[in-house]
Amino acid sequence: MFSVDFFGEKRYLAQTGQLYLEVLTPYLDKVWACGPSFRAEERVDGRHLCEFTLLELEFKGGFEELLNHIEGVVTSMVESALEKKEELALLGSSTKLLEEVKRPFKRITYSQAVERLKEYGVQWGDDLKEFHEKKLVEIEGNMPLLVTHYPKKIKFFNMREDPSNNEQVLSADLLLPFSGEAVGAAEREYRYEKIYQRLVESSMLAMLRERGGRIEDFGWYLNFYKENQGVQHSGFGVGVNRVAQFVMCASDIRASTVWPVNRESET
Repeated sequence: MFSVDFFGEKRYLAQTGQLYLEVLTPYLDKVWACGPSFRAEERVDGRHLCEFTLLELEFKGGFEELLNHIEGVVTSMVESALEKKEELALLGSSTKLLEEVKRPFKRITYSQAVERLKEYGVQWGDDLKEFHEKKLVEIEGNMPLLVTHYPKKIKFFNMREDPSNNEQVLSADLLLPFSGEAVGAAEREYRYEKIYQRLVESSMLAMLRERGGRIEDFGWYLNFYKENQGVQHSGFGVGVNRVAQFVMCASDIRASTVWPVNRESET
C-alpha cells in the first residue's frame, strides 16, 4: 500500500471500501461504493495499474445470490457497451464476442481448475497467476468464467469457510478473456470469534506486523462484530478497467484507462 503522512500519523491510500461497506449491511441491506483504488504495484505490464476504478457491493445474502449478482452486474455492463456498436468498432472490439455473453456464466471450482492446469505445474494451494487464468478461460471456451471455492490460506481473512470443507472458502473470482481476473468475491464471516481467530492466524497480519502494523489497526472492525450481532452477508469488487479491457478486446489494460498510472508514469 502507499503510505502517507496524515497530520503526523501514518496512513495509507485506500485499496478498498469493503470493510466499511460490510458494517453497513445489517442496517441498509444493500450498499455499494465506486472510487479509486491505489496499490503500490511494482510491475509494469498490460494487467496492473497503481490506480484504477473499483466498484464494490455488499448485501445481506449468501453465496449463490452472490454469484447471481456478479453475473447480473457484468452482463449489464456488457449490454450497455453494446448500445454503442459504432464506437466499439472504432476501438477494435468484437461485438460478436460481446453478444455471446449470457447468463449463467460457466462455473468451475478451484480444485477443478488445478486439475485442468496440472500440466503447467499447478498444485492445490497455489495462487493462480495471469498465465493460468488465461489458460483456464481458453480451455473453457473464451467466455466469462467463475472459479469458486479457493483455498483458505491464499484468501482474505474474513472470507467464510466452506461448511463442507474448512480448508477452502466460499469465494469466487470472475475471469474474463483478455483481462483475466476482473471480479473478486466471497461470502463474509460475521461471527466475532471466528473473524478474530482467522485474522490472528492470517499471513496478512504477519506481513502487517513486519511492516510496523498491529492487530489494533483492525480494532474498529473487530469491535463492531464484538458489540453487534452480525448477519449473513456477501460482497464483491469489480475492476472496472479490466471489464472495459475485455469489452474493448484489448491485450493491455492501459488501452481501457484514460490516464493510466503505473511505476513508469510521468509525474
